[in-house]
Amino acid sequence: MSNISINELNYNDADFKARLAGFLSIDEVADAQLLTTVDSILADVKARGNEAVIEYTNKFDRLNVKSIDELTLKPSDFKAAFDRLNEEEKHTLVQSAKRIRDYHEKQSFESFQYQDVLGNTLGQKVTPINRVGLYAPAGLAPLASSVLMNAIPAKVAGVKELIMMSPSPDGKVNDFLLGAAHVAQVDELYCIGGAQAIAAFAYGTQTLAKVDKITGPGNAYVATAKQKVFGTVGIDMVAGPSEILVICDGKTDPDWIAMDLFSQAEHDTDAQSILVTQDAKFAKSVIASMEKLIDDMPRFEIIKQSLKDRGLVIVVDNDEQAIEIANIIAAEHVEISVENTQKFVDGIDHAGAMFVGRYSAEALGDYAAGPNHVLPTSGTTRFSSPLSVYDFQKRTSIINCTQQGAKEIAKLAESFGYSEGLQAHAKSAAYRK
Repeated sequence: MSNISINELNYNDADFKARLAGFLSIDEVADAQLLTTVDSILADVKARGNEAVIEYTNKFDRLNVKSIDELTLKPSDFKAAFDRLNEEEKHTLVQSAKRIRDYHEKQSFESFQYQDVLGNTLGQKVTPINRVGLYAPAGLAPLASSVLMNAIPAKVAGVKELIMMSPSPDGKVNDFLLGAAHVAQVDELYCIGGAQAIAAFAYGTQTLAKVDKITGPGNAYVATAKQKVFGTVGIDMVAGPSEILVICDGKTDPDWIAMDLFSQAEHDTDAQSILVTQDAKFAKSVIASMEKLIDDMPRFEIIKQSLKDRGLVIVVDNDEQAIEIANIIAAEHVEISVENTQKFVDGIDHAGAMFVGRYSAEALGDYAAGPNHVLPTSGTTRFSSPLSVYDFQKRTSIINCTQQGAKEIAKLAESFGYSEGLQAHAKSAAYRK
């Protein structure tokens, strides 16, 4: 039996909040060599375009291609891959996509116009982003679910061109990933990965038109490249390690809670899994369940290291303390496995997604519940939101002044202009009086 080591805290400890803050922090010092490599790739692709993309693709993915055409896949290729899947895989993709699409179709900004008391017409026009680039990792675990979660809200928003990039190490492309591209109606896919894919998205090449926004997960090179090209293009978010906070009253099967904590810990050793409970005996039961279940996990070494380094069990006295901790942590995923769920839903203001009730496992939301699984991490739920249709739309203000309306507003604008020392602003407004 494997021994599980997980950190334990009690709300009543004198140094509780200081120790909690220490566990929530993560070393963000970027590797100097990584930064240098990413900078070099971005600059090279920007300068040499196709030639640089092909060189890096051949080097990192062990290929021997001579043109971007050899790396290009079309919707007919996605359909062929989908057709090669077994019936269960097809059903999984189609039904999951339907649930995700149904949810995102409830989201949308609306264009509007109205007339104010001066007769001016004011409003906003909502339009989709024209061209979006979706990055999809491909390796030991090709993330087909991320293809659905990124592509479907983009298509619901009305994005005109959705271009996907995904590496094909040794020339291998995963059919389930391509099947997801088919179901999500991706327009084109290039078998290009890493920082060079992000550079091609951001700057374009002789063959590849630049995009307006980049979304999708990736390794440290991809994430760093996305950060560096932000401003040239939009990006979805800067994602940190995965997180789960489980609040449990001690009445849920401890095996369920242990596995829910494992479900995030298995991502990588920096992932964070936290249990908050008022029942100290239940906390011990969950740890015992971990001991019992860990050896059956293929990624047990990653899980054990993650729990040892960043895992937490926190014992509190009451619901209010649990809610307070949840708002301090501001976690990506929050499971509310208690009797009185509404109190927690009302009290928790900072969470990427809430999984309410004993049956709402976080893993359901990762794949098929409907809401998006692209969520803010590292405490950024305090000011940011899940990926949505809104991220693929933009809003343009409309201002149409009547002669009388311009005359009245000009008085205010002229005063502002002179007060701010911007005489041309003031005079431009005054001409309309």
